[in-house]
Amino acid sequence: MNDRPEAGDDAGLALYDRTAHDAAAQVIARYSTSFGLGTRLLPRAMRGRIEDVYAMVRVADEIVDTYRGPDAGTLLDAFEDEVHAALDRGFSTNLIAHAFGRTARTVGVGRSQTVPFFASMRMDLTRAEHTDESFREYVYGSAEVVGEMCLAVFLYDGTGPVNMPDAVAAAARRLGAAYQKVNFLRDLAEDDGTLGRSYFPGVTAATLSDATLAELVADCRADIEAAKAALPALPRRARIGVATTIDIYTRLLDRIAVTPASDLVRTRVRVPDPIKLGLAARNMVVATPQTTSGGAP
Repeated sequence: MNDRPEAGDDAGLALYDRTAHDAAAQVIARYSTSFGLGTRLLPRAMRGRIEDVYAMVRVADEIVDTYRGPDAGTLLDAFEDEVHAALDRGFSTNLIAHAFGRTARTVGVGRSQTVPFFASMRMDLTRAEHTDESFREYVYGSAEVVGEMCLAVFLYDGTGPVNMPDAVAAAARRLGAAYQKVNFLRDLAEDDGTLGRSYFPGVTAATLSDATLAELVADCRADIEAAKAALPALPRRARIGVATTIDIYTRLLDRIAVTPASDLVRTRVRVPDPIKLGLAARNMVVATPQTTSGGAP
């Protein structure tokens, strides 16, 4: 018996779509507790699309951070080509590229986000330190456009891509930048010691002082506060999920802020899972009255 669907078989394509998404969903389940928890608070379809976006971003990151072989640039180029082919034709033999392409085509994500993203990933293969200019470029491509991708998913209304209001898009970029910079602080020991990279201009594990750390923490807090202003523009369930990840990252930033610089460069600060679950539960409770007053799901 041959179960392979005939070419153009809609049922077969739907099965392939589901299989590709299942692969993408496994990526976030394995790699992220913070974002994974936030996505579990979203409606099913929205959660699935965020999982597709996360998986594509994670695979690119694994090429440059985990594999790091001499042909990593070739592999990254090939993955970018396959992602863009999936955007164009709606199909890929790479399950993660296929899942991302399907979601991107649905919600209106395109090359204006993916090209700078892959450009930043490529910088990880060629740059060990950053100037102010290259740092801004890197954060834009690696994080701010990912914020735009997620916002496109959150605002998708089931009828077609929605134009993102400028202020809301700017807030999504600020939030993406905040998360990335908090990650840089959290992972400073590994980035510097294992990967040989220094992201913050002029800052290394050897030179980080308590005063500089306080300045970097304040910069992250400013980004988070600016991003919070856009929360009311999100659908209710998206608002709960994003608020939960904001709370988790704020708690992580609080822990980083009270860690001496000399300790931060030797250890990885984290928020325990029970605290993350408590933050999610609190946001669900706070949002409950809106569900009884006609709030949108």
